Amino acid sequence: MSSVLSDIKKEYMISLLKNGKREDGRGLNDMRDLKIELGVANKAEGSCFVQLGETKVIAGVKCEVGAPFPDTPNQGVFTTNAELIPMASPDFEAGPPREDSIELARIVDRGIRESGAIDFQKLVIKEGELVRVLFVDIHIMDYNGNLFDAAGIAAIGALYNTKMPVLDEEGKKTEELMQLPMKKIPVPCTYAKIADSILYDPSMEEESVMDSRITATTEDNGRIAAMQKGDVGSFKKEEILDIVRRSKVRGDEVRSLLKEKFSEMR
Repeated sequence: MSSVLSDIKKEYMISLLKNGKREDGRGLNDMRDLKIELGVANKAEGSCFVQLGETKVIAGVKCEVGAPFPDTPNQGVFTTNAELIPMASPDFEAGPPREDSIELARIVDRGIRESGAIDFQKLVIKEGELVRVLFVDIHIMDYNGNLFDAAGIAAIGALYNTKMPVLDEEGKKTEELMQLPMKKIPVPCTYAKIADSILYDPSMEEESVMDSRITATTEDNGRIAAMQKGDVGSFKKEEILDIVRRSKVRGDEVRSLLKEKFSEMR
């Protein structure tokens, strides 16, 4: 989008936001329709499809056995990867991981890790020698704004959907399966700032003209597990406090939907 067109678009959005409206008809604190589907990838130990508006994401989990990190010999290993494929958006390019995909993976990883969602100690097979190694792969199918929330929800859904092989005393896989030891359901909530307005779940059009962005990940008890700011603009203290308050409410709403999906698995 040229700078002239971008400026015109931004001014139009600002005029709407001053009246509490958005281009797609939502209020400033409204989320687009959210669809969650578990167990969509047969070859993954766990998987989840999320559609947030027209943004579509699939997360898959693979479980392996390997050595722990030297500084955490009593914990399993967890890693997150995000892939922005060209078919999802004209803005995505083939090749090595871009800064956008690295940031996306980092925000999802941090929200899950800092919330204590996974009981990493229960992933230990032999302390200091052998542990479970979890890989979460996030694939963007269609991008129309707010990959952070869609990817974060898909990742936690895939982890709760995961069934990994029970291991014998030597660490070899058996035919029996067990659920991944999960403790919490972290939910990311992303807000964009355009001029003086802060709006939840930004669309692609809104992201193209936003001044700044914050993703706040909440736990089940409402505690903020992680926060990540993006872009060059700034937030006032009272704006951040308001985002925290709003994230607790929105996080609980998404958590309730996830819990319904998890109960259907049993």
